[in-house]
Amino acid sequence: MASLDDVRALVALDHGLASVTTVRPDGSLQSTVVNAGVVAHPVGGHAVAAFVARRGTRKVDHLRADARATLVWRAGWAWATVEGTVELCGPDDPLAGVDQERLRLLLREIFEAAGGEHEDWAEYDRVVAAERRAAVLVTPTRIYQNP
Repeated sequence: MASLDDVRALVALDHGLASVTTVRPDGSLQSTVVNAGVVAHPVGGHAVAAFVARRGTRKVDHLRADARATLVWRAGWAWATVEGTVELCGPDDPLAGVDQERLRLLLREIFEAAGGEHEDWAEYDRVVAAERRAAVLVTPTRIYQNP
C-alpha cells in the first residue's frame, strides 16, 4: 500500500513537481502544475500533501467550491498519486488555530518540503504576503503508486 513516505521519495527526485487536478463548477476537471510536498498539518499534526497557491487562481476558486483535489508526482517511470479533501489556509481563507505567524512559517515549510530553497526568507515572506498566497492542504483519502 502506498503512503506519503512514497510521495516524499518522489518529491526529492524532481523538485516536488506535481500535477494537481481540481473540479470546475460544471463538473469538468482542470489540471495544472505545482510544486508540492508533504508536511505536518498545522493544527492536527497528521501528514498532508501540500502546495502554495496564489490568490485569484482558478484552482483556488475551484477548491473553495469543491474541496477535493488529486496530486500526481512522477520521476522517470515512478509515480505516486494522492486523492483527498482540501483545506485552504491563508489570509483570505483563515483556518481555525492558525495565526498569521504560523501561516508565515507554514508557507515556508511547504516551499521547503516541495524542494524549494531560498536565499532571502524575508523577501519570500514579503512576496507571499503581497500575493496573498494560501497553503493548500490535502488530507489523503486514497494514495496509490507505480514503483
